[in-house]
Amino acid sequence: MPETKVVINLSNRHVHVSRDDLDILFGKGHQLTKTKDLIQPGQFACAETVTIKGPKGTFEGVRILGPERKETQCEILASDQFKLGVPGCPVRESGHLDGSAAFEIIGPAGSIKKTQGLIIAKRHIHFNLDEAKRFGVVDKQLVNLKAGGERGAIFLNVVCRVNAAYALECHLDFDEGNAAGIGNGTLGEITTL
Repeated sequence: MPETKVVINLSNRHVHVSRDDLDILFGKGHQLTKTKDLIQPGQFACAETVTIKGPKGTFEGVRILGPERKETQCEILASDQFKLGVPGCPVRESGHLDGSAAFEIIGPAGSIKKTQGLIIAKRHIHFNLDEAKRFGVVDKQLVNLKAGGERGAIFLNVVCRVNAAYALECHLDFDEGNAAGIGNGTLGEITTL
């Protein structure tokens, strides 16, 4: 019988930056300052924050997550798109940026108008290869996730992301967690579609 229980952690809006964009935002050669390791191996929260600007509004103090990426992207909550003025912001897997929304990113040393890179992250579960076998899932498979108590919910179309470098963890965003009355460390139960 496959395993079904997985720990859920909630993510807030955040930014992943490229080396070139980091140079513009914080100055040439700036190195990200790690403040906390995240559960995914090699991933970390940084001391650096930026302002994200859309046609109608801004969010200040948006945390950068390291390490540097090939392309800069900003992951927002679904509710953020209205304050920023980007209704219809696409729901995507991290790194899938073609045709995503435009935004401006502002740092202490400079700013950049990005023509794409603003997304709402698809809910997903990370598995390493052994965990995927134990749970009976494959990369890109969609599952449902049941979580929460009195205000609980069943989240549909949760993407399974399988990679040898991953650690078992489900990522929902704060909008999803708040709607279901769940917080970091809540256990969810995977069911197949």
